[in-house]
Amino acid sequence: MSNRSIIIMVLVLIGATAYLLIKGDGDIDMGGEKHGAEAAHMEEAKKDMPAAPVAPVADPKK
Repeated sequence: MSNRSIIIMVLVLIGATAYLLIKGDGDIDMGGEKHGAEAAHMEEAKKDMPAAPVAPVADPKK
């Protein structure tokens, strides 16, 4: 492959990725880790999640 075809392929892939991210209505935040009021919604989401199932206790008499 020539350098020109590699550059064209990379540009096409970048364009396709940008198109899918813009048209896909993805709520992507590239700002990094959030603290304070911005991260408050995460605690609410954790409260709404169901608890992990408890494993049955083994009967020591068997």
